[in-house]
Amino acid sequence: MPTRYFKYKTLDDIRKDVARLGLDITFEEKLTAIAQPVTIGTRTIGNALGIHPMEGCDGTLDGAPDELTFRRWRRFGQGGAKLIWGEATAVTEEGRANPRQLFLTEKRLPEFEKLLRGARTAHREMFSRDDDLLIGLQLTHSGRYSYRAPVIAYHHPQADRLTFLDKGKGIHLTEDYPVVSDDALEKLEDAFVEAAVLAAKAGFDFIDIKQCHTYLLNELLGARIRRGKYGGSFENRTRLIRNILGKIKNELGEKIMLASRINVFDSIPFEADPQTHAAAPMPFSIPYEYSFGVDKSNPLKEDLTEPLALVTLLRQHGVRLVNVSMGSPYYNMHYGRPFERRPDDGYETVEHPLIGVARHFRLTETIQNANPDLAVVGTGYSWLQKFFVNAGESNVRRRRVSIVAAGRGAIAYPDFARDALTNGELKSSSVCLAVSYCTDLMRSKNNELGQYATGCVPRDDEVYAPLYKEVLKKKKFTADEKVKTASQK
Repeated sequence: MPTRYFKYKTLDDIRKDVARLGLDITFEEKLTAIAQPVTIGTRTIGNALGIHPMEGCDGTLDGAPDELTFRRWRRFGQGGAKLIWGEATAVTEEGRANPRQLFLTEKRLPEFEKLLRGARTAHREMFSRDDDLLIGLQLTHSGRYSYRAPVIAYHHPQADRLTFLDKGKGIHLTEDYPVVSDDALEKLEDAFVEAAVLAAKAGFDFIDIKQCHTYLLNELLGARIRRGKYGGSFENRTRLIRNILGKIKNELGEKIMLASRINVFDSIPFEADPQTHAAAPMPFSIPYEYSFGVDKSNPLKEDLTEPLALVTLLRQHGVRLVNVSMGSPYYNMHYGRPFERRPDDGYETVEHPLIGVARHFRLTETIQNANPDLAVVGTGYSWLQKFFVNAGESNVRRRRVSIVAAGRGAIAYPDFARDALTNGELKSSSVCLAVSYCTDLMRSKNNELGQYATGCVPRDDEVYAPLYKEVLKKKKFTADEKVKTASQK
């Protein structure tokens, strides 16, 4: 049986485990700092609570928002957080992570305007104003996780073994699989600019050029072995993001704010035992020449030299808002999102989740301390359940972060900000349980749309429990078929 970690009834209970593990996680009972306004560039938002870019995998097959997308954004709008960081939206068809990922084009612009309008209207109806609300859109290319075919920046020896051309048949990337060309990357710069122009036209307050979670722009940051003008030196590895930001600035000036969600620590891929689901880092050699923000002499440790240089570069190119993340949701998920129960296609956590939470807080603090006047958004809170706002309160007071945001926690509990600031605490019956059902839905592809919509099964069961039951039935059918086939051999 997997270890059950979250057994805490009170703040003192969790404080005891934090002390036992020797971690720097602190909590405050009175929620005052997170209720204060935060200045971001030329704007001021009404509180220090936000929502991370969480995909619902529920758009139409041609990339427009669909019924559940509108519903999720309205719920976020009603929830009281003053920063809504809109979800990953592809800038090209080939860069979509799944067939229901959003894809912004001129044709779909009215639907994106409707999406934004729905969130703002819901917020205004609940709080009588929305001039202190900031809503953005994350622009992305999914790179090696593009669903049509992987687009890779370079051959990463561990990641290639876990990147599949046909997962059902176990066919992964080979050494002769083509790397994306410099010409294609140069054209991609213009695709980001075109999407940025459309986002500004739709009325979004900011755009995020996504550089996290091992998608294409994040992978380029670690492309030390890549040849050509987009690889090798730090200058070359940051060429794409510099060019994109420069071109957007030339095209739009100050019409839209620039932001970026970045990985400050990629670490290395982990591989799970297929029977026990216990995981370990894949074998690696030293010096480690892959990934971003890693110590070359020990890639299980961070080296923030280049991530700090990246933030400086981003600021020089007009970025006013940075969201700090780490790891890959595909092969070292415990870094990005400390969890209680493994996803069906994942592994048991390799560390106490509090260690992962503390890592997030520590690395975010390093970025914030080096940039005290920059609005920095922190990650890694959801596993703390009802106590995450108490940890966020402490982090804001200690100036470890500017804005405390929830990802999975916001899908489970979109009203968390309103309840925290009205009642002084969160409801135990509403918080995210970190049991990974949302990830199970996201990873399940075998339906007529090629992608299940994802949401919180325990907390939003009327919508997502029937979908999850359907997934379980199909998985049981597949498992039974495999057993039958094996017995016939």
